[in-house]
Amino acid sequence: MTAETQIRAPSPTPIDDAVTPFEVSALDVRGRLTRMGPALDEILTKHDYPAPVGKLLGEAIVLTTLLGSTLKFDGRFILQTQTDGPVSLIVIDFHAPDRLRAYARFDASRLGPGQDSAALLGRGHLAMTVDQGADMSRYQGLVALDGGNLEDAAHEYFLRSEQIPTRVRLAVGEEFRGGDGPKHRWRGGGMLMQFLPKAPERARQADLHPGDAPKSVAAHTIPDDDAWAEGQSLFGTIEDVELIDPDLSGERLLFRLFHERGVRVFPTQSLRAKCSCSREAVSGMLSSFAPNDRADMVENGKVIVTCEFCSSVYEFTPEEAGIEKVG
Repeated sequence: MTAETQIRAPSPTPIDDAVTPFEVSALDVRGRLTRMGPALDEILTKHDYPAPVGKLLGEAIVLTTLLGSTLKFDGRFILQTQTDGPVSLIVIDFHAPDRLRAYARFDASRLGPGQDSAALLGRGHLAMTVDQGADMSRYQGLVALDGGNLEDAAHEYFLRSEQIPTRVRLAVGEEFRGGDGPKHRWRGGGMLMQFLPKAPERARQADLHPGDAPKSVAAHTIPDDDAWAEGQSLFGTIEDVELIDPDLSGERLLFRLFHERGVRVFPTQSLRAKCSCSREAVSGMLSSFAPNDRADMVENGKVIVTCEFCSSVYEFTPEEAGIEKVG
């Protein structure tokens, strides 16, 4: 630590709907911790998802905050899954620096008891898109979903695309409390930790399996750097309840994990549930359709559009929708 670094006790005050960057310089690791409360609850309760679907969508939202909060410009990070599972589509839209919206499409007839996130997802792919604006090119990373959960997909992405040793933990749960306040609400939390030593050879990882090598060929392995091995060992002690506990502050959780090595925290980044839809935006969307398609949208003398993200309903007369009268 430098002389300018302030050494203090961890704050006991929990901060919800925020991402806290941190660093453990003794282990050459950096990371981010997300704690979500009201914003996550608002997004999930707008659709009244079945509990397993809400939990899965919540995990995707938390993962999006861990990844999208690194954007240093006014852009968007979009996480999307398309699979053959009961939850066939998930879309999370993070508009930097803090706006979140999300929805999931699912087949209620295929939901069953005991299905975990991996079973709900099934097989397909996860896409992560960085949209830098109209005048800039998009960047997209794809990773296969092959029967694993979102943590598995994140690990596979960093292994194959970023080639940075990375660990991810996600937790979402329902909180039930008595008294006069809300008796039920969603909470979520997650942590991402990466090994970023100054000497790049220390972060070297085993070569990926070529896929067509004979079975007799041994897989390439590289021993973990001692610092990264220690970091992973500490990271592995995190329990789900610690990530979503409303009474445990993020700073205390980080101190609990890394106090022996010393952990530095940086200013938190707030998060909020905020849809970007508006009457003007929906009107513009309608104008992009062909006249015949717009005419087919009229029901009972109105064109009604419901936002899939926030469930807001917009009504237009045929004239407002630019539909010409016939006859």
